[in-house]
Amino acid sequence: MLRSLYSGISGLRAHQTMLDVTGNNIANVNTTAFKASATQFQDTLSQLTQGAGGPGATTGGTNPAQVGLGVQVAGISTNFAQGSSQATGKASDMLISGDGFFITQQGGETVYSRAGSFDFDSAGRLVTPSGAIVQGWGAVNGVVNEGGAVGDLSLPVNAVIPGNETSKVTMNGNLPSDAAAGTSLLRDVKAYDAAGAARTVKLTFTSTGDGGWKVSGLDGAIADDATPALAFTDGKLVSGGSLTVNGIVVDMTALTGLAGISTAAVKSQDGTAPGSLESYSFGKDGTLVGLFSNGEQKALGRIALATFTNPGGLEKTGSNGYRATFNSGTAALGAPGSTGLGSLTGGALEMSNVDLSQEFTNLIVAQRGFQANARIITTSDEVLQELTNLKR
Repeated sequence: MLRSLYSGISGLRAHQTMLDVTGNNIANVNTTAFKASATQFQDTLSQLTQGAGGPGATTGGTNPAQVGLGVQVAGISTNFAQGSSQATGKASDMLISGDGFFITQQGGETVYSRAGSFDFDSAGRLVTPSGAIVQGWGAVNGVVNEGGAVGDLSLPVNAVIPGNETSKVTMNGNLPSDAAAGTSLLRDVKAYDAAGAARTVKLTFTSTGDGGWKVSGLDGAIADDATPALAFTDGKLVSGGSLTVNGIVVDMTALTGLAGISTAAVKSQDGTAPGSLESYSFGKDGTLVGLFSNGEQKALGRIALATFTNPGGLEKTGSNGYRATFNSGTAALGAPGSTGLGSLTGGALEMSNVDLSQEFTNLIVAQRGFQANARIITTSDEVLQELTNLKR
């Protein structure tokens, strides 16, 4: 039989594979974080019909003569170039800007993915649309231990944080230096005890008539330890900038003493009431931050990312996932934004990196290649027909 028949068949098979790969790319043009594939061809073994000859004293050398036996698919590579960003506005959606893969667990198997379309299930775990659980590090008292083993990343929906006892109050503003002697200004401070219960501490400022002010404090039935006098020179405080009321230090060093202005007020206090979890957000470093009803923010965990020496060696598992292989190397874990890993963008997803113009061009090339190889078969058939017609 003619060798060209089998060369044509190998060409049909190879270009059919190219069509399959190209069709799959086009079908996934809108798949989140899909990475396009490309087909590479290589020739098969060549039949040696004449070996090479070395040059002699009176003759020149001869080159080998070989007849190729067709084409085969050398490999199908994955293009891991960054896809475009698509804003979704959903807090649990994340995009990796740079290298790295999300780590998920499903059925005891570790699967890696670039698709950050996540949500929380009824158990508070961050999961993919297919139910794989996103992996990361948990936090203890707001501190994330990145050196530990990764585990299921979850949002404690009924989380409560204790309150903080008030230990310091800061005042700012102005006390009028021209106030008549005996003029009083009352300022209430909302403070908290060790259990987070709120109470009111009263601060009374009484003018001495010479530009100075006496300050007294009352925390329930407990008065301040001493009654300091605030003295001002050219509107600047020169003495008496602190007061202690039932263990709470009142810092008044930011007060001024200018005429005609009464703006003295409580700037801040460091106590808080207990708080329950109200919402959450993700930072660029993958930190899951809980927002509590008392205004406090606390880290609840951090997403872990993985990188590979050879991402092209990963095996696609479906559902936007990849499995590590011997040729991909082992996964190196780290926090988003660390060396070799990209940062995270919340409320956005990575789009497919399929280039439709390139894929349609590949479609034409594959189609024409298929037609040309089919022509090899029909031509070879015509030659065989002529051969059989020699005997009539």
